[in-house]
Amino acid sequence: MLMDIHEVLQFVDKVVCAKTGKRLNDLQRGIIEGTLKQQKYSEIADTYRLTQGHVKDVGYELLQMLSDTFDEPVDKGNLKSVLERQDNLNISFGNNNIIGYINVCSDRPTATPDENPPKTPDFQQAKDEAKIETIGKLRQFGLSDEQIAEVLRLTLEEVKQVDKAL
Repeated sequence: MLMDIHEVLQFVDKVVCAKTGKRLNDLQRGIIEGTLKQQKYSEIADTYRLTQGHVKDVGYELLQMLSDTFDEPVDKGNLKSVLERQDNLNISFGNNNIIGYINVCSDRPTATPDENPPKTPDFQQAKDEAKIETIGKLRQFGLSDEQIAEVLRLTLEEVKQVDKAL
């Protein structure tokens, strides 16, 4: 399934909001998008008609907030990798700035306690909501529950539980 940058930003916004109670603003969203596209702060600043210094300052604060949210250091060089580690999000760029797909999995390898600290209930709820949205979108594309389970590497029962959650 192809996810555009808007859908990735929605995921990040939900997770940040669940952890901090704050929503991403337009510039923060632009910095995330620009960073994933490997743009420099000067290019992002030109897009928003702001100074490079201001965008750099907001970018620094944003990366600190994302570091706190994801419980690991986040910088411009590792943002994509950090996002990919969040419930196995797979992000790849294709033509027209489309992001490849987001794969919400439940069967990832078990981490040692030091690698992944316990997530807050709100954080887990945001990830569950993202999984429900993904299953709903795949159903809109006409995929059967069996196909969805295979694509998302879930059990058939986990996919069917989405109906119960609604």
